[in-house]
Amino acid sequence: MLTEPHLWLSSFEIFMACPKSCHCMEKSGLTVVQCMSRNLENIPSDLPRDTVVLLLASNHITKIPNQAFKELYRLQELDLSNNEIETVDVGAFQGVSDSLRVLDLSNNRIQSVPKEAFSRLRAKISLSNNPWHCECTLQEVLRELRLDPDTVNEVNCHTAVQEEYAGKPVIQVLDSGINFCNFHHKTTDVAMFVTMFGWFTMVIAYVIYYVRHNQEDARRHLEYLKSLPSSSQISKDFDTISTVL
Repeated sequence: MLTEPHLWLSSFEIFMACPKSCHCMEKSGLTVVQCMSRNLENIPSDLPRDTVVLLLASNHITKIPNQAFKELYRLQELDLSNNEIETVDVGAFQGVSDSLRVLDLSNNRIQSVPKEAFSRLRAKISLSNNPWHCECTLQEVLRELRLDPDTVNEVNCHTAVQEEYAGKPVIQVLDSGINFCNFHHKTTDVAMFVTMFGWFTMVIAYVIYYVRHNQEDARRHLEYLKSLPSSSQISKDFDTISTVL
């Protein structure tokens, strides 16, 4: 058990390492960093390395960059709700994927995330109330996540590859047997078909042009040859000239 001087020293160390825009405290031996409602536009880079709970809710953060929490090896709870997050980089949670237990990204502006962004995360995740675009990548992301069961029905399709699913809970759509990746493959196949048809049309048009152009040249050449005197006529003219001489 820590004596009073040790407790005072520990609290002093936390205070010295705390970002100016945040309030740091020790609770039950765990470092809690409270940065809620501080008008932050970016995630602080000078967070205490022993942070266990990080509260960044209700700010103006727009992006979670690569390795934003890379040195916070003890981080277990991360609250980024009620921000303006639109972008989550591929390596956003690199370094904390094993330690993180709770992640709240609800009430942001996230439409899509890279498949690798949440890879290896074991945390219970809340993704509710974001303008999700329901398509193959989102389906593959959700398949790997442990969604918060209390908010899972609030993860809705704001838009979708098929307009009829807009406004519906993603899980409800997927549970009905819909596979967004099938739509993706069909769209890709159609795009490839259109591209191939375009190239085929260009080739056919070029062949037709080439044949017509060469036919025109051949016709002109034939007319030129026809306009030349024949060899028999030349021979007769030569004999006539010989007789006269």
